Amino acid sequence: MSKLKTDICVIGAGSGGLSVAAGAVQMGARVVLIEKGEMGGDCLNTGCVPSKALLYAAGAGMSYPAAMEHVRKSIATIAPHDSQERFEGLGCKVIRAEARFTSPKTVEAGGVTIKARRFVIATGSSPRVPEIEGLASVPYLTNETLWSLTACPDHLIILGGGAIGMEMAQAHRRLGAKVTVVEAFDALGREDPEAAEIVKAALRDEGVTLIEGTGAERVSGTDGAISVSLSDGQTLTGSHLLVATGRRANCDDLGLQHADVDRTKTGIKVGPNLRTSNRRVYAIGDVVAGGMQFTHVAGYQAGVIVRALLFGLPAKAATHHIPHATYTSPELAQVGLTEAQARETYQNKLEIVRAEVSGNDRAIATARSGPGFIKLMVVKSRPVGVTIVGPDAGELIAFWSLVLSLKLKMSKIAGMVAPYPTLAELNKRAVSAYFTPRLFDSRKVKAIVKTIQRLVP
Repeated sequence: MSKLKTDICVIGAGSGGLSVAAGAVQMGARVVLIEKGEMGGDCLNTGCVPSKALLYAAGAGMSYPAAMEHVRKSIATIAPHDSQERFEGLGCKVIRAEARFTSPKTVEAGGVTIKARRFVIATGSSPRVPEIEGLASVPYLTNETLWSLTACPDHLIILGGGAIGMEMAQAHRRLGAKVTVVEAFDALGREDPEAAEIVKAALRDEGVTLIEGTGAERVSGTDGAISVSLSDGQTLTGSHLLVATGRRANCDDLGLQHADVDRTKTGIKVGPNLRTSNRRVYAIGDVVAGGMQFTHVAGYQAGVIVRALLFGLPAKAATHHIPHATYTSPELAQVGLTEAQARETYQNKLEIVRAEVSGNDRAIATARSGPGFIKLMVVKSRPVGVTIVGPDAGELIAFWSLVLSLKLKMSKIAGMVAPYPTLAELNKRAVSAYFTPRLFDSRKVKAIVKTIQRLVP
């Protein structure tokens, strides 16, 4: 077994790992990058990119074969940016093998022992498959295997009403499949209930069957004929079964016990600086216990620890400004606290202001003025949370991430000017809704204006 010394060893070539490796090597550090699967990780190959490509294709009216070809082309177009060749060209040593810690200072991968000053674990997550009677003996799909289908399912049963389940439900319904979503609790249950209901209503209107508050107890059948028995006594039959019941951290096979790295049932334990119990080892992205499992979170955390790894600067990862989106139509996006969370935290100090999509001229002009809104949770003139449901909500929420990151007051945000007509005017209108009662319904303001009009020539 050969030996290798390096400054930084990155385990996992997904969004977070690639960002750390690229940043570190281009600023002069020696970097070893280890990946046992596909370069680009889940996001490029089986997650964000293919799912959004499929949603686009379904909305554009493509046939199923054409839609899946669009998925493949999208992945192939992006892949070179994440490729082994590119990172080797940057100067990284890339090892395509499984990594395992053998001590607090060493990792073995592909017949090589790597000793590094710092390690970054960025191994991501995999589909979490629930313990349901009969499931292990039945052919089922996950987000990792869904893309191998060559024909549209006749009837797709989806277990799980989170973002993945709801996005794939709408996409497959638009591609011609009958779709039933089974959610043991509330579909999109982590989102603002008012916003979630608009999304659910849209899917129901398109023909998706949503069964909420009922779990799957037994699964049986063979390829093309799957039966799912529910806790309320119903039995569903479909051609395909998609399991979309959450994610689990990929850390079981890393040999963490040899690295003195503490973990929980949900992932690797880290502090605010993303450091583990072993000061040489950091963890970022989906593998972190209790973390927000989004690609952009891993990328953000990568930037945080690069400062610490390369320059020795103190760095902590914040979460209050991290947005997320569900890319159904309409889209649903959130940053900061939901209304329920803000009411619980701030009680009578909280103000809620909103603007409706139906009043936006761009939405009207482009026939997208259906149900939807932007809702601001404001405390002492500062937004602490924003919910958006409607067209391009995922694009609009980025502005509010910046607002929360900089802790801007509403008076500062009011200076924003949006081109007309754009959906971004919703942001401006929500801010205007905050100031309207303060200006137009204020006797004091009206008295001051009248006085000035009399006195100023």
